[in-house]
Amino acid sequence: MSTMNIQKQFVRYVSQNMLGMLGMSLYILADTFFISKAVGANGITALNLVLPLYNLIFAIGAMIGVGSAIRFTVERNKGIKEAEGYFFHALAWGAVISLIFILAGACFPGQVIHALGGDTDIVNTGFSYTRIFLMFAPFFMWNHIITAFVRNDGDPSIAMFATLGSNLFNIVFDYVLMFPCGLSMAGAALATALSPIVSILICMRHFCSGRNTVILKPVRLSVRRLLFSCQVGVSAFVGEISSGVITVAFNTIILGLSGNIGVAAYGVVANFSLVAVALFNGIAQGSQPLISRFYGQGDRKNLHIVIGLALKTALCTAVIVLILIQIWAEPMAGIFNREHDLELAALAKQGLRLYFTGFLFAGINIVGTNILSAVESVQWAFISSISRGFVAILIFAFLLSSLFGMPGVWLAFPCAEFVTMLLTLNGIRSIGKIRFCLRNT
Repeated sequence: MSTMNIQKQFVRYVSQNMLGMLGMSLYILADTFFISKAVGANGITALNLVLPLYNLIFAIGAMIGVGSAIRFTVERNKGIKEAEGYFFHALAWGAVISLIFILAGACFPGQVIHALGGDTDIVNTGFSYTRIFLMFAPFFMWNHIITAFVRNDGDPSIAMFATLGSNLFNIVFDYVLMFPCGLSMAGAALATALSPIVSILICMRHFCSGRNTVILKPVRLSVRRLLFSCQVGVSAFVGEISSGVITVAFNTIILGLSGNIGVAAYGVVANFSLVAVALFNGIAQGSQPLISRFYGQGDRKNLHIVIGLALKTALCTAVIVLILIQIWAEPMAGIFNREHDLELAALAKQGLRLYFTGFLFAGINIVGTNILSAVESVQWAFISSISRGFVAILIFAFLLSSLFGMPGVWLAFPCAEFVTMLLTLNGIRSIGKIRFCLRNT
């Protein structure tokens, strides 16, 4: 395959996945915007406190889906017949694990919000929202799994349309259910909960087409096979869960520094950061099928071309995002500020400008850990993922906040991502110089 053809495929896969992931993040912004208009700062605080639960559900679905799809792609290109069972196996485990969230939503939604830091007012505000979206956990997980397999089966267009279609549904019905129907927070939750079902229905078009090679072959559930898939899905897991871990840690710290207003300001920063993360996840997920294919085929030259394109695209995207944030921080900070609270506006503006400098490094990390997973470099993917999602971010969050207060909270993210970037680039360098060479000797 010529370099020009590879570049065209890369642009096709990545652009469509970036659009799809961007659409996914925009519905969260729409949720926040409509909730801020309907409920005010308490609504934003409640949403931000339960956001880690979203991240956890999405992270598990992404880990199972992306990991299973990678194993499916690599093993199919190696001619291994057992690859056919990965799709059913992933869907079945998604259903089993979802039972935990269904139980929590049915029986303990108030206790969940309280455990995440909500006081009585916040528990009352977020009770119905939390109950509803937890009850729909299987559909969130199945959506991640199905779109991952559709993408890896050579149909990124359907995966993009599925994501965009579900998010458009969510945004429209957010408004309809919250305002004309008067359901407030419950309406926002229903719109969000139904959106993955729309995405799954759109993906059915691929499975009914002649291009489909994914088979729903029933296999016995195996913990060993699940862990085997999750090994290469760990970067996808951390890519999702790190937002949740950061949110929990930051909420805890900020409640002590600035109270509910501080958490609301962080909610503004966190929601806009989801848009940036979505762009880099689009680059990562768009390039992954090509990387896994060339890796499975033992095509070193084309593998390195795609890796280089992915990293350069991530860096360019990071620069553009940072410039836009520095220019538009003030109006962005005011979008969710219904009460025109001056403290909230000042904290959010400062947070946007400091926090977003981290994406110069986070883009490389998100794309880089996905590259490591796509070529089955489990050790380096795990090290980089754990650093950015847990170890480095928690160390810097508690250290810098104790030294500098709220500015230290915002700076924890860029510091953690910079340290992790050094690990990620070292892992990618070792793949190119050692592991792949050994694979072809």
